[in-house]
Order: sequence, then structure tokens, then C-alpha cells
Amino acid sequence: MTLRERATALLARLVDASAAERFAISFAALLLSIAVGTIIVLVSGRVTECTTAAFVLTHPTPFGFPRLFAVGFCYDPVAVYDRLFLGALGDPLKQGWSPLSPLSGGPLNPMREGWSPLNRQMAVTLRETTVLIFTGLSVAVAFRAGVFNIGTQGQLVVGGLASALAVLWAVPLVPAGIAGTLVLVPLALVVGALFGGAYGAIPGVLKAYAEANEVITTIMLNFVATGVVGYLVLNHFKDPNSAATQTRSLPGYADFPTLLFDPRNDFSLLALVVGVLVVAGVAYLLTETSFGYDLRTSGLQPEAAEYGGVDARRTVVSSFALSGALGGIAGALYVVMILGKYQTGVPSYGFDGITVSILAGNNPLGVGFAALLFGVLKSGTVVVDFATDVPPQLVGVLRGLIILFVAMPEFFRMIGRRAESVQRRASETADRIAADGGDPDE
Repeated sequence: MTLRERATALLARLVDASAAERFAISFAALLLSIAVGTIIVLVSGRVTECTTAAFVLTHPTPFGFPRLFAVGFCYDPVAVYDRLFLGALGDPLKQGWSPLSPLSGGPLNPMREGWSPLNRQMAVTLRETTVLIFTGLSVAVAFRAGVFNIGTQGQLVVGGLASALAVLWAVPLVPAGIAGTLVLVPLALVVGALFGGAYGAIPGVLKAYAEANEVITTIMLNFVATGVVGYLVLNHFKDPNSAATQTRSLPGYADFPTLLFDPRNDFSLLALVVGVLVVAGVAYLLTETSFGYDLRTSGLQPEAAEYGGVDARRTVVSSFALSGALGGIAGALYVVMILGKYQTGVPSYGFDGITVSILAGNNPLGVGFAALLFGVLKSGTVVVDFATDVPPQLVGVLRGLIILFVAMPEFFRMIGRRAESVQRRASETADRIAADGGDPDE
């Protein structure tokens, strides 16, 4: 068997892998990324000058024999990954525990005394996860339809500003307190979805009726959204009492109810529950409805979908509109849950959603887990920056390694699916020519 045949067979096996096998592959990739990252941290620690070694590699000393060697490193990889993962959860394990001494502090009761799952760092992790669920779903829906929506960031920005302005407009019309919350929060989400969906439909129309490349149009529309929204906020909707380019602040009762978490953490458990329900809803829409079937068929076999009566143009526009609506909801969440106003300089949640979708294999149910992993990495990065002297550039490399290694199996699955699709179309063409009495080699 040639190398090419082996690669083709491996891709085919990867495409047909079960959910359990894909999880095992992703977990193995995560462990491999940590191993490679450990080497990078150690090497970086050898080329850096320090007065005291943060990590010492020692030879075991059985039977009391002296150690054979001791090499010091300025950076401790164990501490880095401990802060990156456990720090993002608020340090749930008992004091003294470490991966190198797992039995320290008592193996049967690993939870640290006084630790609460409602801690501030856990709130940051879940806050990032909640927004990334919507941006990841936004990208995944478009990918499942066979189109590439790189414009989720622009749709998020448009939806965020629209939701802020809608709430500010409606505040005088509704009573304060819980009644106002029940009106203003759903209003923000609906308006964000409508404006994000409308802005997302623009590249869909250009793709369907003008054959414009959606990658180029969505990227350019990101710049358009950022520029126009920035202009509107600065010149028409700016808070006159603030030096920042932002709208007036929303009243406290227009925020998502925080429920169990401290209101100062800018996270609502209710928003996460809404995100989980939307994940389930999108999964149901794609797998159990005629619209979802048309959307998935258009992405996998556009020619067969057209032959079966699917309106390809309408499906493209609809998929972009749905994708944009999910991005717009993410913008609304950013406004009513995190900031309490719209402010320029929105973080790149839309671009992170591309990574989340790829990590999930464009599966809506997998988006939740991928968003949680990405939320842990984003939250843990801040902890590493504060708790260690490791340069933030090196921490960024480690985070990128984890994302790259975990995403690569799904990336190769996408390549395998595309190769199978090309082979299937070539085989069908050859069969058709042969049935017509022609020469397939002509």
C-alpha cells in the first residue's frame, strides 16, 4: 500500500469515527499539546536568567542514593498548567496538591476547604463560555450549510448596538424592577437577533444572487460594521458624561438576573441556561426539521439538493440570516450581561467562534463543550499572567498549541469529507458517461 493510499484510508477511518472515538482522539491531542508545551516551557526556562530555579528536574533517589543530576529551570510547567486549568476554576483542589504529588492533602477529599463553585474566576470562565456558545453556533450553522461565515464579529457588533439602543428607548416605557427585567432582557435578545440576522443576510444575498465569495464579503463587512457602529456611537449615541466611546449605561434592572453569582462578576447563570437551550434547539432544528435537512443537504451535496427540489439560493440566505441572528444574540448578551452598555472595542468573540466551531466539528452539541474549553483557556490565561512570571507571549503560545492540537483531528475530518465528496461526484460522473455509451476518459 502506497503512502497516499494509507493517508486516504486513515482519513476515511477518521471520517467514520464514532463520537466516543472522536472524544478519545481529542483528549489524546490535548495531552500531547500539554507535553509539547511542557518542553517549550522548560526550554524557555533554560534560556532565561533567574536567581532561583522555579522548577528542578531531579533524578529519583531510591534506597537513599544521592541524586545523579539536578537541572534548574526558570519557569515551572507544572505551575503554568495548574494555573491555566485549575486557576480558571478558582482552585478547587486542596492546598498542597499537584500533578507531581497527587496524594498530597488527602486523595479522597480533593476539594479545597472553603472552595465554592460560585467563585469569581469560575464566573469569568462561564461568562466567556456563554458568549462563545452563541458565536460558535453562529459559525457552525453556516459551515453546516456549506458556506463560510467569517462575519460573526460584525454581526455581533451590530446586534450589540441595536440591543443597547432598543433597551434605552424602552426604559421610559416600562416599570422598574422585575417587571422591567422581564420586558427589557427579552427585548434586547430579540432586537440583537433581528439586526444580527439582517446584517448576516447581506452576504447571503450577495452569495446567492451575485455569486460573490462569502469569505471576502463577510470579512469586509466586519470592517464596515465596526466603522459604522463606531461612528454612530461617537457622533449620535455617545454618553455625554463619559470620555469613552460608549452609549449611556442601562439601568440595573435591564441586566440579566445574576441568580446565584455575585452581581459584580458580570455573569448570569440564567444566560448560560439560555445558551444550553439554544444549543439543543439548533441541534434539533438541524437534525429533525425539513429546514435543517435542506440546510445540511445543501452543505454536503448541493447538486443533489437542487435535484431534490431544495431552493439553494433561499437556503443560503436563510442559513446566513440564522447564523447572523445567533451572532447578534451574542452581542446582546455582551451588552446586557457583561458591560451594561455598548462600548467600542468589543473583544474578538466572533473570531473565537470560528475556532470553537472547528473544535466542535461544526456539531451544535459539541459547541457547548468546545466553548467551555475555550472559556477555561481564556480565563486561565489571565490567572497565569498574574500568578506566574511566565511572559504572556509564551502563555499565548501554549494556548494556541492546545487549540491547534485539539482542532487538527476535526480539521482532517473536514478534509476527508471533502475528498469523499469529490470522489463520489467523480464516480457518479463516470457512471453517467458510461451509461450513455461514452468514454469516461474523454
